[in-house]
Amino acid sequence: MGEVAIEQQGFQQFDAENLQHVFYEESQTDNEFTVLQQMNGEPMPVEKTKDDASATELLERGYLQYGCPHYRRRCRIRAPCCNEIFDCRHCHNDAKNNINVNQKERHELPRHQVQQVVCSLCGTEQEVRQVCINCGVCMGKYFCGTCKLFDDDTSKKQYHCNGCGICRIGGRENFFHCYKCGCCYSILLKNSHPCVEGAMHHDCPVCFEFLFDSRNDVTVLPCGHTIHKNCLKEMREHHQYACPICSKSVCDMSKVWEKFDMEIAATPMPEPYQNKMVWILCNDCGGKTSRVQFHVVAQKCAHCKSYNTRQTRG
Repeated sequence: MGEVAIEQQGFQQFDAENLQHVFYEESQTDNEFTVLQQMNGEPMPVEKTKDDASATELLERGYLQYGCPHYRRRCRIRAPCCNEIFDCRHCHNDAKNNINVNQKERHELPRHQVQQVVCSLCGTEQEVRQVCINCGVCMGKYFCGTCKLFDDDTSKKQYHCNGCGICRIGGRENFFHCYKCGCCYSILLKNSHPCVEGAMHHDCPVCFEFLFDSRNDVTVLPCGHTIHKNCLKEMREHHQYACPICSKSVCDMSKVWEKFDMEIAATPMPEPYQNKMVWILCNDCGGKTSRVQFHVVAQKCAHCKSYNTRQTRG
């Protein structure tokens, strides 16, 4: 998925034995390369040998020359669901889960169930592993044995989150897993974000794409609900400043409320309505109600002074 941000805006213990990310390094005892388990996002250090150059050249063949629009990698995967070969799971989903496919036949690839990969250089089909058993090429500098993810572009700073159960991008050191929200958030939000149970395990309230494993950037609103960053931008372009789920303001609206004050002061109500009182509910202060003077422009909350209110009864 894309990175998670805050709209202004229990630490997880990672068991090294459960981390499935591996990078390749040279063996200390011979000239062969071996796959070493990655600890906390960094490869285990080893000494170099005199045949480093030739061994590295073997592993580096085709580096960044193969892949698809989603990943640079030197292998393809066999989909366990339909037994067809695709460059990656996203390519599979684009082909098998679109409007042109019969609705009964649409499906997505279960990433954790992938068992076979095909080397892009020699065409050898084999069980999921990082280094090809036939030609010895590294099929992905970043490799996750749990998600069956290969990627040569390590600038994304991929890491596997045990809490999410999938790989994320952005660097492990920059994110933490919130077990109540059920997702990884920026470390900047660790002690400040409002927790909403399962906040990421639902569809975007604007475009209805599932947010948890979305490839598009997601932002966290002040109320704790989540939404695609681009969808929030589009809302603002249409002058919509309230959360689509709970209706709380998504940004500081104090300057707007000041303009409402001036507009109401400059627009006196006709005499029959000057003393009319109504009950309102405020969206910004947790659903508190208050009895205020009616005005055709807007009603101001007596508690937080917000105009993000709705009339409940006259």
